[in-house]
Parts: sequence; C-alpha cells; structure tokens
Amino acid sequence: MTNTTTLFRRALLTSTLFAAATGFAGSAAAQVVPAEASPEVAADQAANDPDIVITGSRIGRPDLETASPVSVIGAAEIAFRQPGTAEELLRDLPAVRPSIGPGVNNGSDGSATIDLRGIGTNRTLVLLDGRRIVPFGLDGVTDTNVIPIALTERVDIVTGGASSVYGADAVAGVVNFITRRNFSGLTAESSYRISERGDAARFKADLTLGGNFADDRGNAVFSVGYTKSNPLLHTQREIAEIPINSANGLFLGAGTAQVTIFGSPTNAQLGLPASAIGAVVNPATGLLQAATAADTYNTNNGTYFQTPLDRINAYAAARYEVTDGIEVYTSALYARNKVDTQLASSGTFGNTYQLALNNPYLTAGIRNQLCTARNISAVNCAAAAAVQGGPGTAGYIETPVIAQRRFTEYGPRGNYFESQVFQLQGGIRGNLVEGIKYDLSAQYGETTQNQTRENWGSFSKVQQSLRAYRTTTGQIRCADTTNNCVPLNLFGPNGSITADQLAFIDLDAIIRRTTRQTVIMGNVGGDLFGLKSPFAGTTVGFSVGGEYRKISASSQPDGPSQIQGEVLGTGARTPPDRGAYSVKEVFGEVIVPLISDTPFFYSLQAEGGIRYSDYSTTGGSTTWKAGGAWEPFQGFKFRGMYQRAVRSPNIAELFQSAVQGLGSLSVDPCQSTQLASTAANPGLAALCVATGAPTATIGQITAPTSNQINVTTQGNPNLNVERASTYTLGGVIQPSFLPGFAFTADYFNIVVENAITQPAQADILNGCYSASLNPTFANNAFCALIQRNPLTGSLNGAGETPGVITGYSNLGQIETAGIEFGVTQRTKLADAGINVPGALTLSFNATWLDYYHFQASPNAINRNCTGFYSSSGCTNPRANWKWNGRVTYGQDTFDISLMWQHINPVFLEPFRATRLPGDVPQTGGPNPTTVLPAFRSIPAYDYFNLALRVMPTEQVELTLTVNNLLDKGPPLVGASVGGTAFNSGNTFPTLYDPIGRSFTMGTRLKF
Repeated sequence: MTNTTTLFRRALLTSTLFAAATGFAGSAAAQVVPAEASPEVAADQAANDPDIVITGSRIGRPDLETASPVSVIGAAEIAFRQPGTAEELLRDLPAVRPSIGPGVNNGSDGSATIDLRGIGTNRTLVLLDGRRIVPFGLDGVTDTNVIPIALTERVDIVTGGASSVYGADAVAGVVNFITRRNFSGLTAESSYRISERGDAARFKADLTLGGNFADDRGNAVFSVGYTKSNPLLHTQREIAEIPINSANGLFLGAGTAQVTIFGSPTNAQLGLPASAIGAVVNPATGLLQAATAADTYNTNNGTYFQTPLDRINAYAAARYEVTDGIEVYTSALYARNKVDTQLASSGTFGNTYQLALNNPYLTAGIRNQLCTARNISAVNCAAAAAVQGGPGTAGYIETPVIAQRRFTEYGPRGNYFESQVFQLQGGIRGNLVEGIKYDLSAQYGETTQNQTRENWGSFSKVQQSLRAYRTTTGQIRCADTTNNCVPLNLFGPNGSITADQLAFIDLDAIIRRTTRQTVIMGNVGGDLFGLKSPFAGTTVGFSVGGEYRKISASSQPDGPSQIQGEVLGTGARTPPDRGAYSVKEVFGEVIVPLISDTPFFYSLQAEGGIRYSDYSTTGGSTTWKAGGAWEPFQGFKFRGMYQRAVRSPNIAELFQSAVQGLGSLSVDPCQSTQLASTAANPGLAALCVATGAPTATIGQITAPTSNQINVTTQGNPNLNVERASTYTLGGVIQPSFLPGFAFTADYFNIVVENAITQPAQADILNGCYSASLNPTFANNAFCALIQRNPLTGSLNGAGETPGVITGYSNLGQIETAGIEFGVTQRTKLADAGINVPGALTLSFNATWLDYYHFQASPNAINRNCTGFYSSSGCTNPRANWKWNGRVTYGQDTFDISLMWQHINPVFLEPFRATRLPGDVPQTGGPNPTTVLPAFRSIPAYDYFNLALRVMPTEQVELTLTVNNLLDKGPPLVGASVGGTAFNSGNTFPTLYDPIGRSFTMGTRLKF
C-alpha cells in the first residue's frame, strides 16, 4: 500500500510539474455527453448545429438520418480515457480488432492502424472531418498517429460498409474523426502517465487557439501538440523475461551468444550426435562440442512491450463567408512521428561463410576438427594454418561453415521509423438555391518515411573480416585491408568482439518511402426541390457528385539493402518499389421519407445510393446501397441496409516486387523430431527432399529460428477488385417515457468474395506435408510453393532460401457475422426521486461475433477463427464476446466514472486429422498435443478503469485516470502460439494489457 501511494504521489507531482513547465494546460470544456453517445443523441445534436459533420451520408441534412448503424465516441469519453493517440482511444472498442500499434514490436512499420470487424486494416477507411487522409505506405492504410486528438470533438464509426458514400476501402466501415467547429479562445492541456512500477511513462501536451473574425463571418483555429512515450521492455515484466516454448514450457532461445556451427559441417561430420543443435566451443578444451538449449540466446533481451513514440502534430483550419451564399475554407495537417522498435541482437543468422584455416582466432583443436570433417589431410591442415596471406597465397585453404553467433556486444538491433505527413485542403461551399448546398474542394497530401536499421551488420564485411592471418610480427590482419578491415573474433566467448571489430562490420541501412495523394471532389445536395411524399411531412434529400483521386507510392532502399543478404538478419534484398493509380467516380444518394405521423407509421423512409468508379488499374466497378427505417411508434425504430461494396487492389498488392520477410512457425514438418515420429512413413522425408532439403540433412533439420521462417511475397498486376455484400438489420428503442434512455441492436453480415488474399503459410505447409491433406505425399502444387535452404534443409537462411512463397490473388473469401448492442441511460437523480444533485449516466456497448470464416483459396482450409488463436491461420485471439460498460456520476464541478471492459475466453485453434468438404469450422490449427495444456486456453478477462474529473473553476479542469485498476496481468501462453507480431513476450500484448495498473494525471486550462 505504501509503494502504491508513493507512486501515485509521484505521478501526481510529475504531472503538475509538467503543467507548470508548459505554462498552462487544458482544453475547451466540452459538453458532457454520455460516454458512448448513441447515434440518436448525435443526430439531435446535429439538428441544433447545421454546420456539424454527418457521418454515413453526404446529403448534409441533420433532419434525415441514415439507416446505417453509427457509433459515437463523445467528448466525455475522450476526456475520461486521456488517450495519447487515436489508436489508443479505439483499440478497446468491441467492434475493433487490435492491429499495428505500440504493442507491436517485431512486425511494426512505425504506424498505428485500425481494423474494424477484423477483416483487415485495408478494408477500414479513416476520415478526418469526412475527408480522406493521405495514406501511409504502399498498402494504402492510414496512420492514425496523425490525428489531432486535442481538437477532436467526437469519433463516428459507421459499420457494415460505406463504399457507395465514401468509395473503396470502406468495406468494413468508416472511422470519422470530427474536429471542433467555430472554436474561440485559447486552451491548453498536458497529461502524464506512469505505471505503478514506475515505467511505461508517457507525456502529452497540446495548445489550441482560435477565434472569429470579420464580424463573425470567419473563424480560424490552430492546434499543436507533442507526445512522448517511453519504451517498456519485455524484461521489465516477469512474464516476458525469457521466451517460453509453448510446446514444453521451457526456455525458447534462438542462436547463441558464442559461435555455433550447424549443418555445414554436419553433426555427423563433426562426430556429434544427430540430436545436437549445433556445435559450440568448449572453453576448457578449445574443441567443438554438442550445443544444448542452455547455449541458446534470450531473444527477449532489448525487445519492447511498448514501443517508444516521439510525435509533433499540428492542425489548422479556417473558413470565411464571402457572401451569404459563398464560404471558402481551408485546412492543413502536419505530423512528425518517430517510432523506435528493437529486436534481439544481430548476428550471423546461419549464413554460410568461407572460413580461412589460418584465422588466428581458430584454436588448433577446432581447426583439426574442421579439417577432419572436410577430409583435409593433417599435413595440408597444418600448412594452411601457417599461411600468411589470403586467397591466392600458396597453401591457403578456406572451408565453408554455417555459423550462428549473436553479436551481443552490439546490443539490440534498432528499427527506427521517422515519418512526416503533410496535407493541405481548400474549398468553396454554399447555397445554390434555398435548400440545396454545394461543396467543391481539392486536397493534396504527402507522407514520407525514413526507416533506419542500426546495429544490424554487413554480411560482406563479416566475410572479409574472417579471412584473416597472423603476420610475422604477431599482428592479426585482414587479407583484404579495404576500408580499414578489422579481423573478427567470431570464435571467442560472449564479450570477445571488441568495439573496433563491431565498428568495422557495422552497417546502417536506410529505406525511404513516399506516398502522395490528390483528391478533387464536388457534390451538390440537400432538399430535392421540395419533392415529398403526400404521406410525409419531410422532403426528399439527395446528394450527387463526382470525385477524382490519384495515389502514388514508392519505396527506395539504399544500396546495401538491395544486395542479397547484405544486411544481416534481413535474409534477402529489399528491392525498390513504386506504383500509382487514379480513379474517377460519380455518385448519388437519396433518402425518401415515405410516411410520417400516421398510426403505426410515425416515420417510414427509404434510402439508396450508388457510385461508379473507373480505376486506371482495374477498370469500372459499381457499388450501391439500399435500405430504410420504419418507426411504428415514436421511439421504436427498425432499420436495415444492404450494401454492395468493392475494394480495388492497393499499390503493394499490385506492384510490390518479390520480397523476403519472416512468418511465424514453431514446428517445421521436416525437422528431426517430426521425421523421427513418422519414421515408418518415408513419404514425408521424400517430400522434404523434393522441396529443397539436401538428403544429408534429413534427420538433422532444426526447429525454426525464433519461431520464424522465410516467407517470400510479391504483388500481382493482374488483380481485380474484390466484392463484398454487407447487410445490417436492427432497431433502436428510445421511448419518450424513459427520458435519456437509448437501446440499439444491429445484426451485421459481411461476405467478401474474390478477396485479395495471400495463402496462409500454414495452408501451404499442411497442403504439402500433412498426411490427412496429402495422404499420398505427392509433390503437389502446395509443395511447389516451398523452397528450403539448399545447405541446411531448413526454412531459414539468407536470400538463397525463399522459404514459403506467397502471392496475392483474388481467390480468397472472408465471411463474418454478429450482433452489436448499445445502451445508454442518463438520469438526473432529482428526477428519479433521489434528493442528490447531479446525474447518473450508464452506457454499455457489446459485440457478439457469431463467426469469422477465412479461406485464402478454394484449396485452402476454410477456418472459423471465432474464439480461437493459433500460429497458423487465426493468429491473435478473436473473442466471440467483447463489451465495454461505463457508469458515471457527475455534478457541475466533478465527474467520477468507472469503465468495465470484458473479453470472453479464447482457445487454441483445434486440429482435426481429416479435412471435411465445404465450410469446416475449427480446422487446420496446430495439433493441441504440441502445446502444453496450460497454454491451450485463455480465460475471460475483465479490466476496470477509473476516472475522476474535477472542475474547480470554469477555466480549470483536472482529470485522474487509473487504467487496469485491479492490476490484472496478461495471460501466459508462451511464445509460439500466435503470429510473431502479436504473440510477443509470451502473451498477446495488443489485446491484453502488459503494463499493469497505471495513472494518468491531466490538467486543462481555457481562456
């Protein structure tokens, strides 16, 4: 209790000091609304503010609501959560599946993205005030780190598809960040978060000022902010101090801190047992001996649970009413983000090197062992040891070795991402005639990113430094002294590699990525010339318009990055990439009130929309929607919407060059333990040879290094659009006899056909090596997509090992369905007969996931990932029930609020020996017998967050947020039950909190 109190006082004191340092802190006091305002509440607010942005429709009439479900995160919820970034605000929503963000270290590209419904970040469209944001990278996804949270008034989330309104990418829906309008004054805010353990700190400060001018005909606002998050290392939490093998609960190391030779020469050639995981140096004898698991390296050293972020963002907007019917407007967005990720120390990574037998760092015993393994006579071996020179010198001999040695002296490998985003927009809008408005705008945005790899090392320089000899004066020198070569002591113990040796082999590799987007758009909408149904009191609303977009992107690596295997740890070259496409679109939308104020028809309306798109890459395509809403009695509404959406392939899917990356795999079907268990079936061993394993390596192939294998991907310029059918059906209850109450329930169903997918690597491996899927062990089409290391037989290695080859196609299918629920209730206690001032607000939002089916191709396994996780197709957990509930008590000068977040139990994806035709739920995951029982399930998780907001004066606001109030630790599942990016630190840190109880103290001032 004393430690907790002390840490809390430190957090409070630190936050206060930061506020004093910035001079002032705070933001304009936002209207206190329910924590999760219902769409109906948002519509009521819109009716009172005709300038407000309406999400889900371009008609722009607040009196006409779209039938699409819209969830709203209001100002109060933003204030209670005190998020550092937009991704942090959204990641816990039931409809959102955690994606790339600060919880992803190995696999991060420096961005923070949103994945609605879990069908892919490239199927979720992110908007700012209803306008597109320049995408990040070749895959066309938006980095939400650019969003100006301090100026955000609310966030609207449209689920179920919105392509007919906003264009491609809105297959799953739209997330629209809406900034404050007509801001006047000066506000500032600062916040400081720290965990109870004194780490994972984050500081955030923002300044916003604005005001009206020209007799209130114009308004201008400017906001600037700074955010800095400190890293949280895996080793700072007990659960992640070492990587744990999910199969046996033991230490799961990779590589060694001293040199290990494996595969070339083989264990047999070195006279070691076949089960040995390589040969290491015995410091007592100076000989190579069998390596054990105790010799392997702790890959959790230096890696992150929370990646550090350093961000500056600025946003400015202005409007001016030239005449009563003409208004010009402009906005500018800028952000500079620095995101650092770290991986375990670099090393030789099983590459093949030519080792000179006269290398002075070789002991006589190791040299003799290598000579015996290579059938080099003792006489020639001794003569070669005495040679003073390199290749071309008489008697010189070198031998190939596959060496694994982590350069622990380096420290962690760094992947440093620095991104800059700039976007400028300008337009003109106004009234054409009474009731009809127009809006013409143009937008240009550009994103640049520099990715710098530090402490990775150079393959060619390591090779150069291994060709070394001792001079007659006793000095050790390189045979090739180019670039002041320093001989490398690869065979010494941990710590034997000196600073000058590291400096020579060091290599900083840089990749520069650029994305540009131009958008020109115009639309006219409003009242359709007074046209209305004879049975309705409201006129028909319409919108028509056109849009032009051009997107180009490029990735330009430096010279070393383009050389095969030159950057250690990358395996393959990084080729330059570039591509572009444009699209011309026309669209229309209509909402038709049919009946109103009639018995059993308080309101009845129909809605429709259509968009035709002409892509320079995929040609023409049409999206449309049709739906409506029926309110038989006031406050009781039924609504439904059917939408036919499309998504055109992005630049990466179309134009990406063949590039080698890393995928997740804990057990290689060809590794020695697997072959031993199936020794009676020679078909498996034959397939291992057929897919590239040398015959001599059969029975000696090791498990994948760090649970990762090489995966080669490539774009496909022949891709077509994917098509999605989405529909929602639900209702709203907001009865007049229950003031402040709203209940919504909506069923959603999404089917993506001709989905642009890559075959899951597990599908390829199982399709080739599984006895149930390939009972005759034929060298089939799946096997043709596997190319093993030609020396070791593994799926690891440098560029000579493509590993599992995946490519994009239109052969996939994605299906998901479920129900979303929302409840809000705001009651003044006095109105409820309770003689206490203030109001009580209750909110509840839940998503029940009925199913999520994914099939990468017709011949691949059709998985149902609902409620499962695995290292194959389902990766990180996908719970079938998630909900957030909040209860808030507020008065004029303070609020206290408690949030409850629930995640249902999830289980290891089951395995069936026989594949069934058609839709096969729970098929294709890892065999549960290869995972410890303790790691085969994760129980239900419940988190509680407490917020206290105090407003002692109209100008001052103080907020304390305690996240993970009960200090619940994340589940322990080991390091090999999910994808590498998400199964990190022996848990799933994007879904389950690894930080623990944390305190955020925020201060706000307004003037």
